[in-house]
Amino acid sequence: MTLPSIDRMAGIVPSTTGFHAMAKPSGPACNLDCSYCFYLEKEALFPGKQMRRMSNEVLEAHVRNTIASTPRGQPVMFTWQGGEPTLLGLDFYRRAVALQALHGEGRRIDNGFQTNGTLIDDEWAAFLAENQFLVGLSLDGPREIHDRFRRYRSGAPTFDLVLAALERLQRHGVEYNVLACVDGNSAAHPLQVYRFLKAQGVKHIQFTPVVERLAGEREKAIGLDLAGPDGTMENENSDAALAPFSVSPAAWGSYLSAVFREWAGRDVGEIFVMNFEWTLAAMVGAPGVVCVHQPTCGRAVIAEHDGTVYSCDHFVYPEYRLGNIVTDSLAAMVDSTQQQAFGRAKHETLPTQCRKCPFLELCWGGCPKHRFARTREGEPGLNYLCEGYVDYFATAVPKLAQIARLLEAGRDPAESKSAGPGAGGG
Repeated sequence: MTLPSIDRMAGIVPSTTGFHAMAKPSGPACNLDCSYCFYLEKEALFPGKQMRRMSNEVLEAHVRNTIASTPRGQPVMFTWQGGEPTLLGLDFYRRAVALQALHGEGRRIDNGFQTNGTLIDDEWAAFLAENQFLVGLSLDGPREIHDRFRRYRSGAPTFDLVLAALERLQRHGVEYNVLACVDGNSAAHPLQVYRFLKAQGVKHIQFTPVVERLAGEREKAIGLDLAGPDGTMENENSDAALAPFSVSPAAWGSYLSAVFREWAGRDVGEIFVMNFEWTLAAMVGAPGVVCVHQPTCGRAVIAEHDGTVYSCDHFVYPEYRLGNIVTDSLAAMVDSTQQQAFGRAKHETLPTQCRKCPFLELCWGGCPKHRFARTREGEPGLNYLCEGYVDYFATAVPKLAQIARLLEAGRDPAESKSAGPGAGGG
């Protein structure tokens, strides 16, 4: 494989605005077989049995292309995900950091890293701390909840290994957050999960809803078991095509609301739940930090292990291919007509029910992947989790409005714990 010349990389015109390019250096390869994973099956898109691994040539092209494509004056962000990115070993990331320093021209460079934690030993933790990686650790809750779906192919559990990884990250001073998936089982235990994570000393938490549908004929034809974002349910008024581990809309709303009430009464200013932070940011007009609840999307692309770039992590299908980081400018791909149309479609296809919703500017229809339901009037394009989001926003907005007023007045938001609606928990 031939790298673009240094001159060609130097000639890249930076993107018009910031973007996020997530790299999957191990592709969909993983040492676990989590029952609810939507990405593991993407092995079917990459024929052959060999280990998925980003070559040194593709790695260097990714580093140089990302730096050259990022607007001047903005930090250059690298995010490493999978599959499981630790499968490539520490030497791969040592090389990545060295390449960032070599080609970075003194710019600020940040690294994010999403891992299941099972391979994180002290050497890994020391490296992540030394190089100031922000680590997202997948931990769904206490043993009986985490191990229900997050297991090895042999069926062996992973909870003890992940908890050991958490302890190592904490001991080495790694900046981290915990990503907890909310599936059909864990959704019934919001406070058990939240209190468990607090008891482990976790300060930053993100809850992610698990929603998948079973494959239709189009997906089955290319070897997939789950429906793509454009797939249609055989009966759009039924949840029969949902994967059995999916969280229901009502359960998602109840989960977020229960955790919010506990957090609002006890933990404001001490625990940071990203889902609540996103809502507060929208209420005070702060820049959005997550595409799920922005009016448009399209600024978060992914680069597979072979350098192929797709529109989004949830849209890794042939029709959403944008190019390759070895041969194409990342900036040009992000700013392409195709990708801009992809990003605008999120807003342009909002159904009337969403446009009239009092929480529109906090939600913006959610992730396009989940917009396969129909409105009360039968209009397509409603987010499957709409009912749950409405429940959560109705619960959270009064208290977050108090917190926003405290922040505007330069006061401690923790003062809200003893006053007004939303205080208390149980």
